[in-house]
Amino acid sequence: MERLRAMPLLKRIAGKTGFAFSLVVLVSPAILVFLWMLSLSLKNDADNTAFPPVFIPDPPTLDNFRDVFARNDFLLYLWNSILVTGGAVLVGLAVGVPAGYGIARARSAKFAFLILIARITPALSYLIPLFLVFQLMGLNGTITALLVTHLVITIPIIVWVMIGYFENVPMELEDAALVDGATPWQGFRHIALPLAKPGIIAAAIFSAIFAWNELLFAAILTADHVRTLPVAITGFSTSMGIRWGAFMATAAVGVIPIFILTVLLQRHLVRGLTFGAVK
Repeated sequence: MERLRAMPLLKRIAGKTGFAFSLVVLVSPAILVFLWMLSLSLKNDADNTAFPPVFIPDPPTLDNFRDVFARNDFLLYLWNSILVTGGAVLVGLAVGVPAGYGIARARSAKFAFLILIARITPALSYLIPLFLVFQLMGLNGTITALLVTHLVITIPIIVWVMIGYFENVPMELEDAALVDGATPWQGFRHIALPLAKPGIIAAAIFSAIFAWNELLFAAILTADHVRTLPVAITGFSTSMGIRWGAFMATAAVGVIPIFILTVLLQRHLVRGLTFGAVK
């Protein structure tokens, strides 16, 4: 009898142990890469090229961070990235949320498939047509051009994510509002939109991460005064080699805004990821 009682406890312990082990296996590569980036940013050039590698800086130095801010318009590049990413996410939400709602309510698999195709199409396919259009309009090398190109990234992500969330919002709630005299717009605004708030936040974070890390559009369509952080990071690779310390210092600082955004919205992000899991 005691053995039978102990079996559920052993199963729970084994399940938790297996989950913890799987989580460590999945997360450890990303954590190790992040720690290695910090290690390189806190070491001098001699330690960064030493063999065998020096894993722990002794002593750590902030010279690479000082060099990044002193020799480059780093704050300008940071502001450009914030401006382009923030604008692309806001416009993407303004377009993508209603579009996702319309496709979900119409249950149009064809439009959903078209959005998926737009998402998986290589960015290079958009680059040449957009470059020619911006050249005719005199927009090459401007923030406006970057903002428009980043919409190619944010809108498909937001629409595709929101289709799934709106499909799990009960239609009966909106039908009840329509019976009470509400318009379809009021049903969307006052019923569906508040219920889909976790999904909207999750879609915003995902699209912001992809937009923040975009390099191809920013590298081709930018001038010196509108560079974004990914383009600025590539500037540390020269014919003389890669300045690993400054390279990783710039990357480390570039991670901070997205990291802060994710931490601040973590609660909403978790709700968004699990929304609709149990219907």
